[in-house]
Amino acid sequence: MKAIVVMFDTLSRHFLPSYGNDWVHAPNFQRLSDRAVTFDTSYVCSMPCMPARRDWHTGRPNFLHRSWGPLEPFDDSMPKMLSDAGVHTHLTTDHNHYFEDGGLNYHTHYTTWQYWRGQEGDPWIGDLNEPQIPKGAFGKNGIYSEEKVFEDYRKVFPEESDASMDRLRYLTRQDWVNRGFMNVEENQPQALTFKAGLDFIDRNADHDNWMLHIETFDPHEPFYTLDRYKELYQEHHDAYDGPFFDWPMYARTNDHPEENKHLRVEYAALVSMCDEYLGKVMDMMDAKGLWDDTMLIVWTDHGFLLGEHDWWGKMSMPMYQEIAHTPFFIWDPRVGISGERRQSLVQPSIDLAPTLLNFFGLQPTKDMTGQDLACVIASDTPVREAAIFGMHGAHVNITDGRYVYMRAPQNPENKPLYQYTLMPTHMRAHFAVEDFYDLQVAEPFDFQKGAKTMKIENVTWVARDRQFDTMLWDTQENPSQTVGLVSFEVEECLKSQMIELMKNIDAPSEQFVRLGLDA
Repeated sequence: MKAIVVMFDTLSRHFLPSYGNDWVHAPNFQRLSDRAVTFDTSYVCSMPCMPARRDWHTGRPNFLHRSWGPLEPFDDSMPKMLSDAGVHTHLTTDHNHYFEDGGLNYHTHYTTWQYWRGQEGDPWIGDLNEPQIPKGAFGKNGIYSEEKVFEDYRKVFPEESDASMDRLRYLTRQDWVNRGFMNVEENQPQALTFKAGLDFIDRNADHDNWMLHIETFDPHEPFYTLDRYKELYQEHHDAYDGPFFDWPMYARTNDHPEENKHLRVEYAALVSMCDEYLGKVMDMMDAKGLWDDTMLIVWTDHGFLLGEHDWWGKMSMPMYQEIAHTPFFIWDPRVGISGERRQSLVQPSIDLAPTLLNFFGLQPTKDMTGQDLACVIASDTPVREAAIFGMHGAHVNITDGRYVYMRAPQNPENKPLYQYTLMPTHMRAHFAVEDFYDLQVAEPFDFQKGAKTMKIENVTWVARDRQFDTMLWDTQENPSQTVGLVSFEVEECLKSQMIELMKNIDAPSEQFVRLGLDA
């Protein structure tokens, strides 16, 4: 048996025709939905990027114990388990967070791997000259002016701090440098990522026992595409008369209606590029006759807000449906079901590890709390009643597929809150020295195989979204989440389920205290 996993970063389901969108050009996502099983009740688990990938490897939530960080020494790794059992696992990716301090050991758990440079201000090309605007950057040629770009950004984000703007200034300048070296499509990271995946399939189609993981950072911001994708939305693009803008901050958008419209078009163009390369994978499966023995999985880590709820981004705000409710597709050659939809509640980031292990005849470990989705694919047999999701230090959320309950910290200090780790790094840096002043050693949680960890209070790391209240939503009656639900009965039921699910993953005791839950 063989498996191909295509992972997009920040793919919003409401931009896909298979989930009801009628203006984004994405025929291959519709083609996929016609060929595979489409999941209608798919939710995130640990947020955002690297926490979701730790879920993918380990088959269990990690956001209650840890923020963004590497795999821990006691973590199970599904790709490594497959590799150790003789299933060749290959990763091709342009996701630069794998190669920063906070993601430093995920790729090494594959048998082989490839990395393609240039996404999101990747510190790639060293060039101190004035960056050139590449052809197709936004339909024009010319000389980049750093001060002009930041003058435009200040118009959009007048309230943003100088420190944030300095960070954006660095990333944006480097991004423009990188764009100058990928101004033809075949040099762009997504194109290179998929070409490497297609080359792997072409070389190995006649072999058995392999799992290919094709992961592109797109359509994550910045929403950079060349003209041929923008031309699909020429009427929308021509209507915009504001400053150059394809990289939103995670910020409120109340005063930016035109920028909201423009960003949706820029994002749609990048979704169309993703659709193009998804189609190449399906074409290769057709050409090589792989549908008979090859599982195809297409998923994402989370969605994105493009003006909905007056926000851009993710993380800084509650995890509304646009972020948490994700697109998800599986073709399973064992049952050969095409064009059907499934309503059972699933969480791909934790469910795919047991699903793939069982597909290759291996057993999940006892620490994996995700579920094998074979029965959902075959007959829509439910595997859970409820699912928790969230980001370390923020709301803890739970859904039963209809109701979403967002439990906020119960005090303004958002304490107690600790990191449990033997790998003390954040996204792009180590923990600060002062984080270790009051270091404690924690007794093992039940999934740590007897290993003690550091217990580190959040001194320099600031948890987001603590300014929000507890909220309850009926996403069936109010899918846009504009009016909160008041129902003591529903809230108490979801609260009880939340406590049980937190116990099942051996959540730290202080998380119950922080949330005001009676464990």
